[in-house]
Amino acid sequence: MAAHNHTVVYLSEQVVVLCSCAMSFVGSSLIIVTYISLADLRTTPRKLLLFLSVADWLSAVSYAYGVWKVFDSDSPDCVAQGAISTFANTSSFFWTVAIAVYLYVLIVQSSRRAADSLVLVFHLVSWGVPLAITIAGVCLNKIGYTASEVSVGWCWVRIHIPDRILWMLLSGKIWEFLAYLTLPVLYILIKRHIHTAHAALSEYRPLLANRTPSYSFSTMADMKLTLIPLIFIMLRIWSTIRFILLLAGSPAGQNPVLVMLHGIGNTSQGAANCIMFVFFTTPVRMRLFASLCRCRAGSSERQKAQDDSRELPPELPVSNQKEVEFTSGEHTDR
Repeated sequence: MAAHNHTVVYLSEQVVVLCSCAMSFVGSSLIIVTYISLADLRTTPRKLLLFLSVADWLSAVSYAYGVWKVFDSDSPDCVAQGAISTFANTSSFFWTVAIAVYLYVLIVQSSRRAADSLVLVFHLVSWGVPLAITIAGVCLNKIGYTASEVSVGWCWVRIHIPDRILWMLLSGKIWEFLAYLTLPVLYILIKRHIHTAHAALSEYRPLLANRTPSYSFSTMADMKLTLIPLIFIMLRIWSTIRFILLLAGSPAGQNPVLVMLHGIGNTSQGAANCIMFVFFTTPVRMRLFASLCRCRAGSSERQKAQDDSRELPPELPVSNQKEVEFTSGEHTDR
């Protein structure tokens, strides 16, 4: 097994992966801000997406620091970065599966009460299990320098410890494999249930008004149910391939293209979620753009009022000048 190798992380790989981290940081931040600012869109699935975005935000920040630093030893900041990324990355797996489980219970089992009752369990599992694993890993000195054999500059499970494979499984890989299996099954079952319900109502569709919007929304929802597990697998498969190559002792895991794909995949989850659940979700996208337009219009009106107040003739008496400023709704410092 290639325990004493060192994978070189080139500058071009650093730049690309750092850009991916930045996009994920912005995407996760946008999901968080959208949830906070749009009160009428705070549904339970959106709340679960919020917690997933918090985990992805932490992942993006910790990965960015690791890629920028490209650690070469078990330094204190290496251990701290590895601990944060281990916790956040593992938590992201749990929250991704939790959203799928919630939607399955809500849609297929048709029980909102049962689905909502799972939220507390999701918190206990999605935060508690990663936290316990991370604390155990740090206390047992398992988190640290990886020689970029299973990372792209960042720290994770120490590459030189004898039980590294066990700890790689516990601190991420076993949950990643379970997500590969669980997500497609749950979303396929949800899709089948929705299609069955649509088929049962097909004889009433000619009687329904405004069919086109409902069909377009159904098409978009159907596409999302297909893309969510597909995107997850496409992003995460590269790290899995490198892990398998490490088990096989193959030098192919050091291939620069594979290393770059690994870095992009591990750091793009926040950006992918933002595209799926903000820009590809019509109500959220419309509300977000409307808010931006209102802010821009308000800023333009304030700037125009300030410009008008600055253009007052200098010979205007002070009393009249204050009156104009008051009626315009603006107060300028003199």
